[in-house]
Amino acid sequence: MPTTNPQTGTRIDEVADGIYRISTPVPPSVIPGGFSFNQYLVADDEPLLFHTGLRRLFPQVCEAVETVLPVARLRHLAVSHFESDECGSANLLLGAAPDAAPVCGRINALINADAWDRPPRALADGELLSLGRHAVRWFDTPHLPHGWECGYLMEERTRTLLCGDLFTQAGADLPPLTSGDLLGPSEAMRARLDYFSHTSRAAALLERLASCAPTTLACMHGSAWEGDGAGLLRALGRVLGEDAPAPERGAGGTSTR
Repeated sequence: MPTTNPQTGTRIDEVADGIYRISTPVPPSVIPGGFSFNQYLVADDEPLLFHTGLRRLFPQVCEAVETVLPVARLRHLAVSHFESDECGSANLLLGAAPDAAPVCGRINALINADAWDRPPRALADGELLSLGRHAVRWFDTPHLPHGWECGYLMEERTRTLLCGDLFTQAGADLPPLTSGDLLGPSEAMRARLDYFSHTSRAAALLERLASCAPTTLACMHGSAWEGDGAGLLRALGRVLGEDAPAPERGAGGTSTR
């Protein structure tokens, strides 16, 4: 699939049927080890863009989207949580797509509604949003990996989990889609910069995502991944469980939690 901006190296690749990864690399000279910022376009009757990218990436994201469909056709700008690389260029995209609206969970809509130039569409936990051939279901995942408003979308026809900051990988020159080891590189990244909240509910939240049996994991940083997504999510849950601190004990030997 072509590079859409030679200056920044932004490219777009189809990683599942009708789902495209837009990726802009950041060289090791800027971020040690290199990095990437990804957005995912679901091309359909009501196109959805999952994450808008940093504000300064707006031109590159638009260029990439335009290779598949006109930016003005976008209807949904979905975010997992409120952070500049998730939604920094959201208002610019709302200006370019007159029928689009932000899409997020109810907590995000409650605490950040004033940040968007157009009212967000708030999805309830488990709510399904039809796009045409595709349909995405919202899952609340508070504090996983961070942000109490965090959540993810599962595209049900292709079994693609738009999993945001889960399985973040370092590197600026990674393949668009891989079936290789993902847990090792993502755990190495977490060891360098621990961006997980250490919520006690991590394993339960990951098990709920695993029960959807995803076969593609659309990661925000690094390669997208194909394979037994349920198994990989459960493996992450076990690793996070091993990291959990032991319960504190009161004077009588009982847990204080």
